[in-house]
Amino acid sequence: MRALVLKFILALLLIGGVLAARAEAQEQPGGLTALARADSSASALVDQGDSLEMMLRLSQPVPFRIFTLDDPRRMVVDFSEVDWTGFDTEAFDTAEGVSGLRVGGFTPGWSRMVLDLAKPYALVHAEMSRDDKGAVLTLNLDPTASDEFALGAGTPPDAQLVRPSAQETGDAAAKTAPLRRFGDGPLRVVIDPGHGGIDPGAERDGEREKDLMLTFGRELQDVLNRAGGFDVVMTRTEDVFVPLETRLTLAREAGADVFLSLHADAIAEGRAEGATIYTLAERASDAASQKLAERHDRADLLAGVDLTGQDDVIAAVLMDMARTETMPRTDRLADSLVKYLDESVGMHKRPRLEAGFSVLKAPDMPSVLIELGFLSSAKDRAKLKDQAWRTKAAWAIRDALLAWEEEEVSLRDRLRK
Repeated sequence: MRALVLKFILALLLIGGVLAARAEAQEQPGGLTALARADSSASALVDQGDSLEMMLRLSQPVPFRIFTLDDPRRMVVDFSEVDWTGFDTEAFDTAEGVSGLRVGGFTPGWSRMVLDLAKPYALVHAEMSRDDKGAVLTLNLDPTASDEFALGAGTPPDAQLVRPSAQETGDAAAKTAPLRRFGDGPLRVVIDPGHGGIDPGAERDGEREKDLMLTFGRELQDVLNRAGGFDVVMTRTEDVFVPLETRLTLAREAGADVFLSLHADAIAEGRAEGATIYTLAERASDAASQKLAERHDRADLLAGVDLTGQDDVIAAVLMDMARTETMPRTDRLADSLVKYLDESVGMHKRPRLEAGFSVLKAPDMPSVLIELGFLSSAKDRAKLKDQAWRTKAAWAIRDALLAWEEEEVSLRDRLRK
């Protein structure tokens, strides 16, 4: 109950913040047409006993919104819009309760601040106030229980307002593709280069996961297009941030036959080398259906099925039914990728793993996460930077997709007989 009350208070605070900022904009000639500038020297993020306080100095008031995410715990503050040029995050963040902080562009028209929380906090006060120097955003956070934090976490319903358009992604993904039978026409592949924009992913020796995966994603797209028989869509073609659930939405709207998420992780300790294929852990599928039912638009859960008006239980049951058919197809796809990648570029000693990654949770399309290597390995970093190695890996994925499609069509035809 306390978590629900906090969420209601938070909603009122956010609405008040947006309305106040818009009211201030109406007092200025031309409204909020220029970017607000953030001044780290006049701002602070500090511990106040067990609580946290943030005071962010801006050159003018702007609309903002705040929400939290769990696993890992984060607080996200979106602004429309802030120029972070010269903002010193290390000088700004001196709070032990915040283990990391990132700022930057989010999507055209929006900027973002992400606070990595060392422990669960609840937002108890948020205010954008104006003075003769511009504006100050004040946030106060108090400790809360882990289960209450988890209950209140999640992407807000109005996340659509920061969703990339077709023009921004460089694809026609925002236009719903017509449904057709699998095997009729080109194989529709959605390539998802991990991370992007404000989220760099893993970093080692000047190499960033988001850059390497975008490069490989573009090269893989080119290999598939040149092969013929593929219709390829990218979730991002630039260094922009795309929310995890939006990546699946783009894939569904493209009518994807298969979803490939590209990553290159890093580990703090130990040694790991080689590529790994992840599929959704069976133990995570029930929880995935429940969370998707709670957070997604009902018309955006299953391709060709409008669940508007259906409750969470019915939506989750229908998604579980769809996943019953999809998971064996996903396993066969993963097996095909392991076979061809291992023959071509080699793989990790454990090439097949399961996890509860968000990008694997679509119930109606085979989805795999390809860890091409580990940035914590000098050997893997060299491979990922080598165009010849990347080309061999892209060819292997192409061949794996072709073999998988042929197997799926053959199985379907035998079942029909």
